[in-house]
Amino acid sequence: MLLEAIKYDKEERKLEILDQTQLPWATHYIEVKNVEDGWNVIKKMQVRGAPAIAIVGCLSLVVEIVHHWGGYKEKETFFQYIEIKLYYLVTARPTAVNMQIAAEKLTKLAKHMCDNETYDLLYMKCRMIHEIEEMLNNDVEANKTIGAFGATEIKRFTGVSKKGTIRILTHCNTGCLATAGYGTALGVIRSLHVSRELEHVYCTETRPYNQGARLTAYELVHDKIPATLICDDMVAAVLKTKKITAVVVGADRITANGDTGNKIGTYQIAILAKYHNVPFYVAAPTTSIDMDIPNGHDIIIEERPEKEITHMNEERIAAEGIKCWNPAFDVTPASLITAIITEVGIFKPHELEVVKKIRADAQVE
Repeated sequence: MLLEAIKYDKEERKLEILDQTQLPWATHYIEVKNVEDGWNVIKKMQVRGAPAIAIVGCLSLVVEIVHHWGGYKEKETFFQYIEIKLYYLVTARPTAVNMQIAAEKLTKLAKHMCDNETYDLLYMKCRMIHEIEEMLNNDVEANKTIGAFGATEIKRFTGVSKKGTIRILTHCNTGCLATAGYGTALGVIRSLHVSRELEHVYCTETRPYNQGARLTAYELVHDKIPATLICDDMVAAVLKTKKITAVVVGADRITANGDTGNKIGTYQIAILAKYHNVPFYVAAPTTSIDMDIPNGHDIIIEERPEKEITHMNEERIAAEGIKCWNPAFDVTPASLITAIITEVGIFKPHELEVVKKIRADAQVE
């Protein structure tokens, strides 16, 4: 049974999230009652992972709409409310693009209904709720497809034919705890494990927030996937000595040219993979691709509090008075990426224009 990071009761419109700041020591769910709660759990990293951020943010809007059902009497007022709330949610963690893309899509839909006399206010509210609730189901299906595509691609590209011999290195957390379920990069790993192709996984601790040590290791142990935790500064040694088949990571934002913003430390792993001739894959839904940004230079990099570096479990581990720089993400150049695995196919970084066309075809009439 997969871990459940997002609990949503469609009948009662009740939203709870697993507080990931307390894992692996305690399993505690927090109820999200409105958009302000949604913004706070995202900002505090009680929910994290680009897909999960978008889903929780948007579902917090659904909960607020339902609990204030009679608060808006006109379509124009309701549209303005939707627009303000969605873009407020984007500000919680701006590097992860999924929330921004969801906000743009939902705002465009709301505007379309607001301007069209065919739709009344009741329809507008119900349609917004339906579209957001579908995000939860769609994400799980997308992740399973990413997992299947990724497993097939790694076997094909590396030429591995013997069962149970694939070794994967991954970074940060990209599983059930970062998505609606199954995972992106960890979804690829799960698919390899289910098909008995996987021999072993190496996961990094992912300092300073330790998503790998706390969360990925937790998921791997939970699913009984053979795995070893390593410190971030052991990656070169692992690539040199452990016969790694491929590196698979997730993404918080992929630009039009394939440059990829992901958890800090991803860039150096890509460099090391290139040096050791190990293929480096990015696994992410198309909602993580931002075709409006030409390259990685324009990605906004969130900077986190110094305390995440100077303290561990509220205990200071660094000298008093030392200054800290704590970017949450870095950008891996497209030239270091073997391919990008999505739910609609596998692309070389320079092939992402195809995704733009797929999106255009899916636009609301």
